[in-house]
Amino acid sequence: MELTDLLLAPLYLALFYGLALWVRPMVTNVYTKPYYLPALTLKFVGAIALGLIYQFYYGGGDTFNYFVHTKVISKAFSDSPALGWKLLTASEYEPDIARYIAYMFWFYAKTEYFVVRIAAFIGLFCFNNYSVIALTFALISFSGIWAMYITFARLYPAAYKELAVAVFFLPSVFFWGSGLMKDSLCMGALGWIFYSFYHLFIEKRRIVLSVVMGGLSMYLLVMVKVYILMSFMAPALLWVFNENNRRIKNATLRLLLKPLFLGIGILVGVVGATNLTAGDERFDVNNIGERTKINQSALYERARDKGSGYNIGTIDGSVGSILRVAPQAVVVSLYRPFLWEARNPVMLLSALEALWFTIVTVRIFVRTGLLRTLRLIAGQPLVTLCFIFSIIFAIGVGTNSGNFGTLVRYKIPLMPFYAAGLYVLQAEANKLKRPAPGRKPVLTT
Repeated sequence: MELTDLLLAPLYLALFYGLALWVRPMVTNVYTKPYYLPALTLKFVGAIALGLIYQFYYGGGDTFNYFVHTKVISKAFSDSPALGWKLLTASEYEPDIARYIAYMFWFYAKTEYFVVRIAAFIGLFCFNNYSVIALTFALISFSGIWAMYITFARLYPAAYKELAVAVFFLPSVFFWGSGLMKDSLCMGALGWIFYSFYHLFIEKRRIVLSVVMGGLSMYLLVMVKVYILMSFMAPALLWVFNENNRRIKNATLRLLLKPLFLGIGILVGVVGATNLTAGDERFDVNNIGERTKINQSALYERARDKGSGYNIGTIDGSVGSILRVAPQAVVVSLYRPFLWEARNPVMLLSALEALWFTIVTVRIFVRTGLLRTLRLIAGQPLVTLCFIFSIIFAIGVGTNSGNFGTLVRYKIPLMPFYAAGLYVLQAEANKLKRPAPGRKPVLTT
């Protein structure tokens, strides 16, 4: 960060807040409005804080590597707009941009360079200033998580306060999901996909917005972190089918169609995941076991001496070995690091969040009972989505990470969904504690 950050960041912040205030009446109501500006402010704080942490605590890292690449593209634009545009859009070596490519170690890295393109394009409108680019990433992320929040709040309006905590105020989510990083774009995209699924397939309204934003968001995830989309597809389709199934008035027909909806959701999810990753050496489902083994081993070895590594068991490259360690992967993703495993402030923050998840989860299961809680989960389509997506994603990141330092970043897409699922489950469980006079509580199945 430089002196220009102090000059330009306040100017662009004023512009962004002005834009947010103009949009606010269109996207809020009397209940959600109080959270709008605080949530946006927290994203901006997270974006700047992430840059400061990487500069003064880590002494560098991915966020500044992205910025180094944007400076090369900015230099190319200053030399020749044609060369700059070619560098911004090129995907392979060309002689006339070779002198710039020599300074860009991520030019041939598909996902990283895609993020560089977005950051460099934003940089064209802000003198390629790091803080402004980071704040713009935060704004993009906020647009998606706000779409996520208003979707949750529409489905469970009575829990709008708790859902705001789940979506906006989890420290790891607003810190890692706000700055000049892949994670900011992915969180925004995931929020818009969730919004689009609901409005397109359940509400059947706002069709154009849902198609445009859902399509762009899916494309972004395919380009940056396709495994997030892979993990979300099947649970989301199951959610859509379950919600539509609930609206069928004939009980017999509803019962007969439910297994069909379930089967279609699983089939479409599997086919979609297979086609999305075909030919991708990192995520192709045919290579997923071997890639998991390599990633887990490399990241564990890198962090073992620092005390932040974890070992959940042996992964030999087969899908069977992943399934064997799946329970440990879920535990490590949702409920670890434990407090005594924290080795630095960032890990301590993650450990406190994991402790909160543990306490709330155990309290619900103890107070409500195991079988009744499972019936509540199965009986509420949104809660089913939240927990299935969280478990699938937890297995994926838990087996691939190998150390808590990367895990805390990898797992943030599941955290709002898991927290929201807990809050809704808690609200439904509390209803059972307060049956109407003279009536027994009835569970929806």
